[in-house]
Amino acid sequence: MEIENLFYMDKNKLKSIIESLLFVSGEPIKISKLVGVIGVKKEEIEDVLEGLRDFHKNNGSGLALIRKEDEIQMVSSPDNAEFVEALVKNELEGPLSTAALEALSIIAYRGPVSKSEIEAIRGVNCSYTLRNLTIRGLIERKNNPKDSRGYVYSVSFDLLKKLGIGEVKDLPDYAILSVDERTNSIIEKE
Repeated sequence: MEIENLFYMDKNKLKSIIESLLFVSGEPIKISKLVGVIGVKKEEIEDVLEGLRDFHKNNGSGLALIRKEDEIQMVSSPDNAEFVEALVKNELEGPLSTAALEALSIIAYRGPVSKSEIEAIRGVNCSYTLRNLTIRGLIERKNNPKDSRGYVYSVSFDLLKKLGIGEVKDLPDYAILSVDERTNSIIEKE
């Protein structure tokens, strides 16, 4: 589609879309990618981003937008750092949450597996969970050989040591669960 032919989008709708994309991404996203996904001119996105940044900054929001060159990310407000830090510390040092255990199981039995495949199986965004598992040293992230824009996740040596196994194939029912056709059908739809 030619840029000159892009349709005009209501500013409130554009704001809503951008906030949703930034929230779901959980990571920095290129403005050029927003242009491609949404299908509006870069100037319109830049205008909305400036308004969102001002809104979050001036209205006591728990969120903020940060920008580095052509990338933008939605983050928690620096005013709430001590509370966010307490939550993250608990996530990193406390017992694994159900979400973390689910993601870790998928990675162990299906790895190396991409974030989108994990999310297809779980049905929810798992950026935060993957980040925490990586920081804990339980999983490793490597470039995706099938898609240079993404990553694949696999278990770490530390996890194998903590589980007391020599390799992932030693996990219970690995031969059955690692090739489960129901899971394959979910991943193939992705």
